[in-house]
Amino acid sequence: MSKYIIEGGKKAQGEIVINGAKNSALPILSASVLCNKCVIHNCPGLTDVKAALNILEHLGSKYKIEGNTVILDNSNIVNNNIPDDLMREMRSSIVFMGAVISRCKGAEISYPGGCELGPRPIDMHISAMKKFGVSIEEKGGYLECKVKDKLKGCVINLPFPSVGATENAMIAAVNADGNTTIYNSAREPEILDLADFLNKCGAEISIDKTGTIYIEGVKKLCGEAEHTVISDRVEAATFLCAAAVTKGEIMLKKARAEHLTSVLPIFEEMGCFVKSSSEGIYIKGTENLKAPKLIRTMPYPGFPTDMQSPLMSAAAVSDGTSVFVENIFESRYKHVAELTRMGANIKTEGKVAIVTGVPHLHGAVTRCTDLRGGAAICIAALNAEGITQVNEISHIERGYENFDGKLKALGLEIKRER
Repeated sequence: MSKYIIEGGKKAQGEIVINGAKNSALPILSASVLCNKCVIHNCPGLTDVKAALNILEHLGSKYKIEGNTVILDNSNIVNNNIPDDLMREMRSSIVFMGAVISRCKGAEISYPGGCELGPRPIDMHISAMKKFGVSIEEKGGYLECKVKDKLKGCVINLPFPSVGATENAMIAAVNADGNTTIYNSAREPEILDLADFLNKCGAEISIDKTGTIYIEGVKKLCGEAEHTVISDRVEAATFLCAAAVTKGEIMLKKARAEHLTSVLPIFEEMGCFVKSSSEGIYIKGTENLKAPKLIRTMPYPGFPTDMQSPLMSAAAVSDGTSVFVENIFESRYKHVAELTRMGANIKTEGKVAIVTGVPHLHGAVTRCTDLRGGAAICIAALNAEGITQVNEISHIERGYENFDGKLKALGLEIKRER
């Protein structure tokens, strides 16, 4: 298996371009099932994106990739089943449920795979589909979904603003008979990007200031659509952490500050200088990084759970003590054991992690625990004295395109080995 060899002690300097958002590209690819031909620009070259394309190909889609543009021809989709091996390649594969049911009047899918972050129930997805009139029966680890005639518009009250359940409901609703209203929906920028894509396809979606989503069902979407995926706010935040821990100075081109309103003030609290513009986000680190006092992960616009672990690596080498409270996933502290192996002072109990900063970390042999946890270990390694070996980096490649190449472009010492 591939690994990273990272030598710490260098300052990040220069500029990089932030790629398209993984968490936007995946639901857009699944929603493309409802539109015969699509051109999707700024689609990141990730293993999770490849997994989504594998599912589309199995369903009957044809595609070609030109740089970061994916050209899809879904006019001959004939299958409505997604086998276990394809579903297990990523957690967000469940978002294909609404699209396949809507297009094929039914679906047979297994449970999704991906990072082991504790229970991520799909109950809300199933409940939403049933509201549309879908009958769902579990048989041997598969969900058999059937529609008698046509999906019916409905009112959905989500018990939690789940991103995936919101996306599935939106996608199913666009061709449903009648109107659909989704209350307590997720409000992430990726939700708005999905709505923008679907509207370009001919859907009738509007979202009010409270985040409530209104969808007027249409008979079918248009034959062709073209869309550019928004930039990845999680990737941007990860490289902001790299600048902070290395006391560096970098420019993140195409990063969008309006998607990071709960994140950028934390770097300023830590003593970094941050400036945003239409070009992107500039950050200059400080010689005396200060510990952020309290980080609580919350649904958007609160602090994102995906950014908790990379920021913890920065807090681990800051002056003072930070308290992290993880409110989204039960098992999102798996990276802590690897950080403590590198000399970090972190104590966890339940949802809470207490991080007491140390002057420096030291190199060690480590392994990626999950996608964002793996990125956190690499961020920590940039500060560490000596060499860090990061194993099982396939997790990182699920969500970061050319991760090592971008770090090299900033003057940091990293190489990928098999």
